Amino acid sequence: MEKLKIVFMGTPEFAVGILDTICQNKYEVVGVITAADKPAGRGQKVSTSAVKDYAVTNNLRLLQPTNLKDERFIEELKSLNANLFVVVAFRMLPEVVWKMPKLGTFNLHASLLPQYRGAAPINWAIINGEEKTGLTTFFIDDKIDTGAMILQSETSISKNETAGELHDRLIEIGSKAVLESLELIEKGNAKPQQQDDSLITKTAYKLNKDNCKIDWNKSGVEIHNHIRGLSPYPASWTILKDNEDEWNIKIYESIFTEEEHQLKIGTVITSKKELSIAVKKGMLSIRVLQFPGKKKMKTHELLNGIQLTENAMVI
Repeated sequence: MEKLKIVFMGTPEFAVGILDTICQNKYEVVGVITAADKPAGRGQKVSTSAVKDYAVTNNLRLLQPTNLKDERFIEELKSLNANLFVVVAFRMLPEVVWKMPKLGTFNLHASLLPQYRGAAPINWAIINGEEKTGLTTFFIDDKIDTGAMILQSETSISKNETAGELHDRLIEIGSKAVLESLELIEKGNAKPQQQDDSLITKTAYKLNKDNCKIDWNKSGVEIHNHIRGLSPYPASWTILKDNEDEWNIKIYESIFTEEEHQLKIGTVITSKKELSIAVKKGMLSIRVLQFPGKKKMKTHELLNGIQLTENAMVI
């Protein structure tokens, strides 16, 4: 059995939960690699990654390279004398990095590979109405999310679960998967299995403004899945038009009810406390939304300050 000396690579909050689990279980983390600080928001205030904040708080050796092929970074990385790299929600690594440690470099991916390779597996699993998903640990190779699998852990998705809720559950499940993978590697018992590319039917494309826009021609269930699959971030959006007024609004929570109606698709129906949108074979009740320049709020709160006419439509 070889004692592990780990370099951890990650950036967002999802990665922090995994890093914390590794540290709490007394594994030696000799270094942490995360994204460089960058200006963010209207005031361009310098923003630090969640992983950096954790590393600083816990006095872990921290590196923030802007170029992963930079010779000075490579030499500094070598000097840490790690025998295993663990990657969670980071960026694509050059071969000179992932081939460096004796025991390899493994990644935690939030899907049951080979399904949902790519940048946004949690979101797309829900958008596509999947009833189950999971996590995979695998050794990194020269392509994205294609390496030999160490283990997988499966979980169900409830019909109204949001991407944010699933994300939080997967941190806990992922922590266990990483610990189990570390134990297998440490004891020399890991038996990586090659992925079967013939099984691929779904991909986790990068999210952008276009694929976050709601397509009101889709079924009510598909629209509901789209909304919860992008909640709370980056959020689905649509254009709300009422006579001469027009707003880009974000929708965070909805409930679809199947029913017959004769309304034009996209028609907005409001009462004092409720806002519903006519969709194919039913109505979509909007529970949480956000207007430009306003905070995210529940529908009844919004309707206290805005009145829509019977001509209101989403497009």
